[in-house]
Amino acid sequence: MNGMTFDSFAQNFLGRAPVWYKQTILAFLVINPILLMLVGPYITGWVLVLEFIFTLAMALQCYPLQPGGLLAIEGLILGMTSPNTVYHEVEAAFSVILLLVFMVAGIYFMKELLLFTFTKILLSIRSKMLISFLFCIIAAVLSAFLDALTVTAVVISVAVGFYTVFYRVASGSESGPVTHDDNDADILESERADLEQFRAFLRNLLMHAAVGTALGGVCTTVGEPQNLLIATYTEWSFVEFFLRMAPVTMPVLVVGLTTCLLLEQFKISGYGVQLPERVRTILVEFDNAESAKRTDREKARLVVQAVSALILVFALALHVAEVGLIGLSIIVLQTAFNGIVDEHELGHAFEEALPFTALLVVFFGIVGVIHDQHLFTPVIAYVLTLPENIQPGMFYIANGLLSMISDNVFVATVYIGEVKQAFTNGIISRQQFDLLAVAINTGTNIPSVATPNGQAAFLFLLTSSVAPLIGLSYSRMVIMALPYTFTMGITGWAAVQYLL
Repeated sequence: MNGMTFDSFAQNFLGRAPVWYKQTILAFLVINPILLMLVGPYITGWVLVLEFIFTLAMALQCYPLQPGGLLAIEGLILGMTSPNTVYHEVEAAFSVILLLVFMVAGIYFMKELLLFTFTKILLSIRSKMLISFLFCIIAAVLSAFLDALTVTAVVISVAVGFYTVFYRVASGSESGPVTHDDNDADILESERADLEQFRAFLRNLLMHAAVGTALGGVCTTVGEPQNLLIATYTEWSFVEFFLRMAPVTMPVLVVGLTTCLLLEQFKISGYGVQLPERVRTILVEFDNAESAKRTDREKARLVVQAVSALILVFALALHVAEVGLIGLSIIVLQTAFNGIVDEHELGHAFEEALPFTALLVVFFGIVGVIHDQHLFTPVIAYVLTLPENIQPGMFYIANGLLSMISDNVFVATVYIGEVKQAFTNGIISRQQFDLLAVAINTGTNIPSVATPNGQAAFLFLLTSSVAPLIGLSYSRMVIMALPYTFTMGITGWAAVQYLL
């Protein structure tokens, strides 16, 4: 204990987060009790919600679990909600927690098949427009039945793998570290132009795929965590959920895919970059060498994964069990038939989902404050006084704007809970409740592509190892997503307003 100073605690607090961020969170924690005494729980509750949204918006500075969790704990200590309320919220969303824990882990064991698929598409097709279209639509289809985060992780793995292969050729190093700096000092002069073009090419594909996960993720109960939460409140099955959303999601899908083609054709927002021929040659040679080394056991693993994928699709479509239990079944099948029996090997599959699962429970702590202090009641009550025919469009806009700066799971959790309460209290009819549920789901999923804050897959891409390698910054992601935001967002609103 000798020599330990206050500075040691200050450095440990929130780890590598900037000093200004640490000071801001501490200020929040100090101000909230004072506000509670001065202005009461209602205004303090709103301040707490805005502070929590700040932690979501600043997710690049620090993962929101820690600062957001401190705010949620303080809300409990100050009596703004109770442990029983939080537990009730978690209990109501138990199916979502099962989805995150087991379904994401189940898809983890399909990564080899997904990597194989994306690799073959990238190297067997020469048309950049067709490659972009396929990356977008395949990501959409996979995200509708699997999980957007895992699909994004697979595409990132493909990009990192290919970038590493060419980078080492371009730097003349067989096994050196793969880095990126403004000077590219290690890169051979003859390779610099091709490397920069390759980076831009990969940025194109990753953004098309990320948008694809949003296009598919909005369609089904398993596409995004909030979808299953909404389906739980509305008691919609997998098929009914898809059909309820289709009047909005199908026009948005068509417009999104059309936007993909137009961006490539007219080279808008940095799209339309071709794969350099020299890079293609090197990657094809590498893939051929890897294919030649693939053993019969590895081929058998791919077959098991493909069969498991088919079982998953049919099990979801027929709703044979809760989604999370289906995911657990897929884990059992794949690990049993592919020889994965060590608990440490199994543990890696759960690493991706558990941090977000913990964050989801923190969400419910803040939602508990919202419910106990009736924070959204006046807002919801005002919107529900508007003519019924414009309510869905208003909910779509409100959810969309808030999801751009916050997390769409949190936004959907708040709004669907409030609307469910209005239905339970007899304020709205079952038909209107169903329409508003569609508006909430599509509003949180579609316009949120505007920034990395709203979509977990976008934030995952931005914070991944590939982003600095290919120069994919926050501002560049916003610029590249902008055309999609306008075309998909406006189409979604028009469909909610006029086609439901």
